Amino acid sequence: MSRQPNLFDLPPEPTPWERAAEEDRLVAAIVINRPVDTVFHYLVPQELRDLIQPGQRVRVPFGKGDQPTVGYCVDVTPTAPTSKRLKTVLEILDREPLLSRPMLELTRWIGERYLCSWGQVLESVVPAGVKKQAGTREIVCYEAAHELQNGLDALSLPAKQKRILDVLLHAGEPLAVDELSRRADCGTGPIRTLREKRLIIPVKRRTTPSAIDIGPVTIETDLNLNADQQHVLGEILKLIREGRHETVLLHGVTGSGKTEVYIQAIREVVSYGKQAIVLVPEISLTPQTIRRFRSRFPSVAVLHSHLSDAERHAQWQRIAEGEVQVIVGARSAIFAPCPHLGLIIIDEEHETTFKQQTSPRYHAREVARERARVEKIPLILGSATPTLESLLRARRKHEMLLSLPRRVEQRPLPPVVVVDTRNDPHVTRGESIGRAMRVAIGAALQDKGQVILFLNLRGYSPVLWCGRCGKGIQCPDCDITLTWHQDRKRAVCHSCDYETAAPEVCPGCGMPGLKYLGTGTQRLEKEVEAKFPDARVLRMDSDSMKKPGSHDKALDAFRHGEIDILLGTQMIAKGLDFPNVTLVGVINADTLLHQPDLRSAERTFQLIAQVAGRTGRGKRGGRVLVQSASPDEPVIQKAAKHDYLGFANLELQHRKDMLAPPFTHLARIIFRGPEESIVQAEARRVADLFKERAKGLPERVRILGPAPAPILKLKKHYRYHLQLSSETLPPLQMLWRLVQKEVTLEGGVEFIIDVDPLDMR
Repeated sequence: MSRQPNLFDLPPEPTPWERAAEEDRLVAAIVINRPVDTVFHYLVPQELRDLIQPGQRVRVPFGKGDQPTVGYCVDVTPTAPTSKRLKTVLEILDREPLLSRPMLELTRWIGERYLCSWGQVLESVVPAGVKKQAGTREIVCYEAAHELQNGLDALSLPAKQKRILDVLLHAGEPLAVDELSRRADCGTGPIRTLREKRLIIPVKRRTTPSAIDIGPVTIETDLNLNADQQHVLGEILKLIREGRHETVLLHGVTGSGKTEVYIQAIREVVSYGKQAIVLVPEISLTPQTIRRFRSRFPSVAVLHSHLSDAERHAQWQRIAEGEVQVIVGARSAIFAPCPHLGLIIIDEEHETTFKQQTSPRYHAREVARERARVEKIPLILGSATPTLESLLRARRKHEMLLSLPRRVEQRPLPPVVVVDTRNDPHVTRGESIGRAMRVAIGAALQDKGQVILFLNLRGYSPVLWCGRCGKGIQCPDCDITLTWHQDRKRAVCHSCDYETAAPEVCPGCGMPGLKYLGTGTQRLEKEVEAKFPDARVLRMDSDSMKKPGSHDKALDAFRHGEIDILLGTQMIAKGLDFPNVTLVGVINADTLLHQPDLRSAERTFQLIAQVAGRTGRGKRGGRVLVQSASPDEPVIQKAAKHDYLGFANLELQHRKDMLAPPFTHLARIIFRGPEESIVQAEARRVADLFKERAKGLPERVRILGPAPAPILKLKKHYRYHLQLSSETLPPLQMLWRLVQKEVTLEGGVEFIIDVDPLDMR
């Protein structure tokens, strides 16, 4: 048994290396990808002192066993706020910093704002392809020996060998064998001989990734703006020219020319040698957006999840080196390493895809607000249906509100007809397309127009139903009914991806003859093809658009008139501009309306308004049919009248009465574990602790729950949730940190926090 240390024991004698390091020491502040808020401090050994910089990854001994662990260097100082003997940095993994100091500060803000560790944020922000230098390879290069820097006159060498050395001395950098052979006009033999004589020294270098080939670019001139666009652009240019930060909420109806305003604002920014970031909500929008920006700017980079690691690394490098004028991408593009950022634009700012659903659970819009504030640049939030959060901020004068109330060329907004499907004979017998919709589609096709049909349910049938039990067949790992996918002949869970062949009998009662209820996009496709056999039909959803480039190929075919009817989920509901679309049909407007979510009405309005905006963009005009079993709902009526402000006023009053966002901040705490009773007990215990600690806060925090989550079981874990709300965010952050330090969960239960959640399932 080992002896317990005595208070009078002297610390072990430091090694000479440790003593030298401590006498003239350099300390690195390191954060680790763990759910802890601590910044750790490590000594920097002498051989790494000239190499280490904030923003690099390092390998350090971590934990009780000093396990080599990757961390991020966030600062380098001569001292550390500790009297403990420090461990030593083992290795630097990056030759150059992956993140600048402003980006390090931004990531620290994200950790504080969304209550996760700085290390977790950094691990999420830097793409995997960048961390592993995807697309590069290590090659051997040669440089002249240092003693040759004074010249070659004293050497007696053959002419070819002297020429090689002369090339290396004048190159200013190590050269690969192929390049050295080419410049010296010789073979590899003389190079090998010089290496054996140790007159040239081999060094390892990484080749940089090549940029993505984006094809030829035809630059187009800017379009003429109408009076509304000119006014909006003038206000934005004033901010850019004054170098002033301001967040601009650009509320423009669909087809009002918001993108042209973006482009001409970016034109001004680029003329100053600066860069712009443009965020779009869907990957399906990215090809179209890239095409529009490439036609105006010669250098456009792309960042989204469908890129390979090598492609993402190549784009990241181009951006970091300042080669790119415009960066277009989805949510994560807000972290693009722009050295000269001048403008940030978020198109369709209302979209929920800008919220990350895994840790760190940040919202790209809020991150953009902070990055724009720190960089002292304008931020433009564009939408035909802004979030109530953004609208309220503008009304309270925290942000600038600009409007584009009319479509370009004075085109009218399309008329919207709400069709009551409760007594429609086609719908009551299980069809998706009612009588009025069928007539309208036929008329549009006969008139050589194109049709878009929107249904926000993928698969064939969302419910496999047993007539005896009166229940749907559920996923064994989730409290969600399985969706039948006809093309794969599989019943699939859309939450955990569990799949199985369709059961021949009910698993609960053994009754044969299960029924397929409801309609998804696959079933709608079959119905459309049967009712309009001469029409060319294309389905766009996450099942049919899995191959790289499939989004762009599908939309290109529709744009060129090769498709008559385009049907799909919300990926076709926004941002697309097709002048020949004369009819848009919303198959079921009630899909989101009756969800147990405080934002269900807002999302329903946004979807109807956005999908309606896909028609009437050309000279031919267009119309919209909305099928609903709840035609008298205020949200349906307001959407049919294109009355965003009327809807917003009603919904804001409703939210205010409920003490709900945007008048309060929410934090949702989810407890999950394999045993429901243990999860419930732990959730109650922690909830009591929250309530006790909340009593000492200066500002009131309302605590609701715990209660079973709307989806009780998800991916084999039972889930209970607790909701915290307050008028401002700091009390929620303070309360979480107080309780988090005191809680140790038992029975395999874990808990997570989602600040300002959008998904309440």
